[in-house]
Amino acid sequence: MMDIKPPVYIEEKLQEISHSGRLDYRSKALPTWCPGCGYFAIAEGVTSALTGLAIDPSQAVVVSGIGCSSRFPFFINTYGFHTLHGRSLPVATGIKVANEKLTVIAVSGDGDTFAIGGAHISHAARRNVDMTFILFDNGIYGLTKGQTSPTSTLGFKTSSTPYENRDMPLNPLMMLLSYGAGWIGQAYAGRQHHLAGMIEQAIAHSGFSYLHVLSPCVTFDKTSKTYKALDTIVRDLPDDHDSSDLLAAMAQARQTDHPALGLFFRQLRPTLGDGLDDIGRLARAQAKGGQGRPGKAERAGTG
Repeated sequence: MMDIKPPVYIEEKLQEISHSGRLDYRSKALPTWCPGCGYFAIAEGVTSALTGLAIDPSQAVVVSGIGCSSRFPFFINTYGFHTLHGRSLPVATGIKVANEKLTVIAVSGDGDTFAIGGAHISHAARRNVDMTFILFDNGIYGLTKGQTSPTSTLGFKTSSTPYENRDMPLNPLMMLLSYGAGWIGQAYAGRQHHLAGMIEQAIAHSGFSYLHVLSPCVTFDKTSKTYKALDTIVRDLPDDHDSSDLLAAMAQARQTDHPALGLFFRQLRPTLGDGLDDIGRLARAQAKGGQGRPGKAERAGTG
């Protein structure tokens, strides 16, 4: 009887991964997330994006706060900074201002970002800090064993809401659109290839890019944002969606019952770094008794 070999050989797959260069961006530490967690797909997406963009690991830094998602810097072979609860964005802003040549990626969860860290994301977006922010949204506090979070659905039962969640969940996409973020997209951990492509787009954008990733918590959520549930409701943005139209992006973001995947909005405008460069140039010119010419931020009316 002829032996039937499986269509995919482990040895061949390992060689493929090794030759791709993605392992250059993975640390020696193995991820400690629960088996089946969507965060594995996000980690692979980041390494794939860094490989595709040919970013030197020594020229990149990953910043995190507190939570399951915030173990991320330990598993990526770049510079990393594991900060305090809700403080990934101000620290990432400081890093970018100190060394604008670095590729800065901040990661955080729905609780870390929109609860204790809620005051920071609006300012990072409006200032247009040239960084990528990846939001891991599982709609629950996973690290502290399963309480409701700011994005938990209505009626969700957890240890902190045994009589069902009565608080209206936040709509992060609407928030970021109103805050003035220059690049806003959404992806799903269950669609790994699309996720990796969205991460690459976000990193390549000049300015503040926000990628919202729907990622099930397989341990503490058995009823709400599960793979089974999300598989049936997620959809692609319409083919004719205009990512330069803010109102069109908001209309899509409001459809939370059927979350759309893709690029909602993109706008190029001067970054925080451009504005700081203009301030420095004007200050030097004033010190020399001159006026100086308008810079990028001034010409755009943001100086």
